This record gives sequence, C-alpha cells and structure tokens, in this order.
Amino acid sequence: MKFFNNAGPIVPKMHYCLDPIERIDKDEILKLIEQHKYFVLHAPRQTGKTSSLIALRDYLNAGKLYHCVYVNVEDAQMARDDIETGIRTIIASLANEIGYSHKNLARKFAAARKSVEKLSGTSAWGSLLNAFCMPLDKPLVLLIDEIDSLVGDTLISVLRQIRSGYPKRPKGFPQSIVLCGVRDVRDYRIHSDEGKAIITGGSAFNIKAESIRLGDFSRDDIKELYMQHTKETGQKFETGVFEYVWELTEGQPWLVNTLAYEACFKIEKDPKKAVTMAHIEQAKENIIMRRDTHIDSLIHKLREDRVRKVIGPMLAGEKITFSKKMNAGSKEETPVTPDDVQYVVDLGLIKARGSYVISNAIYKEIIPRELVYVEQRDIVEETSWYIEKGRLKMGRLLENFQQFFRENSEAWLERFDYKEAGPHLLLMAFLQRVINGGGRIFREYGLGMKRMDLLVEFGKDRFAIELKVKCNANTEKEGIKQLEEYMDRSGAAEGHLVIFNVLEKSWKKRIFTKKQKNAITVWGM
Repeated sequence: MKFFNNAGPIVPKMHYCLDPIERIDKDEILKLIEQHKYFVLHAPRQTGKTSSLIALRDYLNAGKLYHCVYVNVEDAQMARDDIETGIRTIIASLANEIGYSHKNLARKFAAARKSVEKLSGTSAWGSLLNAFCMPLDKPLVLLIDEIDSLVGDTLISVLRQIRSGYPKRPKGFPQSIVLCGVRDVRDYRIHSDEGKAIITGGSAFNIKAESIRLGDFSRDDIKELYMQHTKETGQKFETGVFEYVWELTEGQPWLVNTLAYEACFKIEKDPKKAVTMAHIEQAKENIIMRRDTHIDSLIHKLREDRVRKVIGPMLAGEKITFSKKMNAGSKEETPVTPDDVQYVVDLGLIKARGSYVISNAIYKEIIPRELVYVEQRDIVEETSWYIEKGRLKMGRLLENFQQFFRENSEAWLERFDYKEAGPHLLLMAFLQRVINGGGRIFREYGLGMKRMDLLVEFGKDRFAIELKVKCNANTEKEGIKQLEEYMDRSGAAEGHLVIFNVLEKSWKKRIFTKKQKNAITVWGM
C-alpha cells in the first residue's frame, strides 16, 4: 500500500504524489538546459525540491541528449572556511553519487578525480568538472542540491570555480548547472574569512540566467493527492476536508502530506470510515505537540536574530522601519533590512499579501505557542475554574488575567526574546493554558495591522478578542470599530478589546474595565 510521504524525497512506487518534474515546469527547465543556461531552483525546506531534481535527473538520463548527475553537497557544510576540506568533501560526495547511480560514467569520473588530486581546493573543483566533461559523448547537466548549506569561503570558492569554467561549456564544462537551495543565490550574504568582507552571491556567481521558485500545492493539487488514497483504499474524505486542509496549510507540501498521513494511517485506520474535519484537526494538534522535524526546524529558526526582528513586529502588529545599512560588527541591535525580510520569505515563514503575513494558519498557531511554551507550563490555571454549566466564562478569565498581568508582567516579560510582543504572548500563554481543556484559538496578525485578532471557540460559543498596544488617544475608539468588524466577520457573539498601555507607569490608570452596549468589553492592562 502506498502512503503519504513526509520524510525525504518522493518514491512514486511507494508514495502518493504529484508528478515532481511537472511541479517545476518541465518545458521551461528543458528550454534553459537547451540554451546552455545556469540557473537556480529555490524554495523553503520540505517543499519537494530534491524530489523534483531527482525526477529531472531520471528524465534526462532516459533521453539521448544529456548525461545528468545529481549531487548533494550538504556534507561539506562543516568545512565552513576550510576550502581544502570543503572541496574534497564535495568531490567525494559526487564520486559516491556517480558510483551508485551512474556506473557507466564511473571510470571517466575516477580518471578525472585522479588528475586533480594534487591541485589545491581553489582550483580542484573547476578542474575536475573540466576533466570529467571532456571525454563524455554527451553534454553534462549537473544538479547541485543544498548549495546554500555551504558556508563562507568554501561556498565562495565553489561559485567562483563554476563561474571560471562557464566559458568552456558544453564540451569542457557542464552545459547546464542547476543550483538548488532555500534561497536565491543573489540573496546570499557570504562572510569571507580570507577576505574579511561580505561577498554577495550575485558578485560571486553573476552567470545565473534565471531563478525558479518551486511553489506550494494548489487547492486542486490537494484534492488530486488525497483522491489517490481514496482510489487505492476506498477511504473517502468528508465534504469540506479538502478546503479545510487548504485553510490550514495554504498548500505547504509537508503539512499537506503529514496531515493526511496522521489522519489516514494513525487516527482513522479503518478505510471503511471517512476522514472528517475533526480527524484533520486532531492531526494538526498531534504534529504541533509532537514537534516533528519540520516543526522543530521552524522553531529553531525563530531563535535567529534576523527572524526575530521580522516576526516580533508582526506579532505586535507593528510596522517595520527598514535600514539599507548593515551594522556589521556592532553588538547593538541592528535595524531590519529588506534582506532580512527576504530571508524570512525564503524560509517559508511569511509571504507577501498586500503586507507581509505568516504563510499559513498552522504556522500562525505554532509561532506564538512555541514562543510561550515554557511559560504556559508555569501558569497555574485550570479549565474547570472558568466553566459554568458547560460554557466558558470569558469575562472571568480576562478579569483573572488582568490581575495576573498586574502582579507578574514585569518579571515575566523579561523572559521573552520577543519583547515587543511580550504582552500579547503572555495573554496567549494564559489563554492556551485554559483553552487546551476543550477549545481552539485562531490567530490573525501581520505587519502594520496595529493589532492581533484572536478567535476563541469553546463548545458552541465564539469569542472575538482584539489585542492592541495603546499608542494615542484614539486607540480605544479604533479598537472598538475594528473589533466590531472582526466579530461580524467571525460570527462571534461576544467581543473583548484588550489594550496594553505599556507607557503608563501607574497601574491604577492602566487597569480598567468598560462594558459597551454591543456585547463588547474593553480591558485596560
């Protein structure tokens, strides 16, 4: 039986999958290769880049026009600025790949490798490709995966040696080279230990013709993928499941596959029973709580300073002030640069939609939950304290949080790396601790929104909560209007506006509660 793949490259005989070579627009790729172009394929991790490269390799090798070789250079990452070790590691990785997948080329490659044994790392890579290509009966297409895993002078040397050999193509150098990684090569900012300078990818590799970004799945792709399971096992998906998966993932391939694997192979194993939206919701919660590799990698990135400088203002709904200057070597907080934002886009954490927003609903939930993971465990609140006749008393919950915030915020906010969003994160930790007992929290936030919107579902009740930081005399008026619109859009019958007046030192002035006529309560913190 096939299954949904969420680890490593696709194997079509084993996995439900979309055609990996069609995902990268085969016709465009073939045209670039025919034109002797060197180009970049990039996308966030676990979106199918390696699967597409391997499919392209197999397709080209099945034809009569090219030899196509794939190599993953990640093993050379640890070499960092040690060019000799880095280049030798890459050559060894290429030798292993050819020995395993291209036995017809093994002798020619071994001879080429021997011819560069005494050369230094600064020339061995380019000389190897030249010596390997010369005796081949067909042009070589080289696919280099995980290129941006290389660090410092090793990466600079690889790029420059390829650039130097470029005029020799197609007889004395690969006709086409595809560089594959998370980022476009033009966005690389490489620290050269040898030159004591920052080298841009564009200057080190100015022969790139195109940049192709591998996209996420569409709504139709999700349906096509899931229906392969139905066709093979007979297990159906409840009406609304495909659209719900789209709402949660916006087509992120790893999330789409993992939700289906969790729902079909762990939660509802009986193929005679349909997969429901409740199963998908449980699958989502399982992968968040289990911190699968993809989630763990996402969490790790949140600790990076350049990620925090972009995500922090998003959580607080603030705008970003850009600076074009790099404050290199300074221990002080550096301003956000356009490159920082592009880096977070390339990681797949955010996307442009008018302003920048978190890429999908699952990431929206993971980010704030992870940032308060430890603090949430330390909050001694129980769901039962806020339940009356089976219904959640949101007013009582926020009243208790108001007192909790007054007593503990100074000490607790110092624990957060994301200090600009600290009040928002603390309230979410408090809410999550309580709501985990039988409800769900949906979050909406983005750059420049000047607020964070929360929708709490508990049983049949819906509560809209808007979080704002007081910035002027109109904050409360604007917040009430925005909350009314959010209540109408979300179908919430009860609304709460929480205003954090972080500039006011007097708690007597900060703490207040105002009940409005339209089922809205304003809470001052």
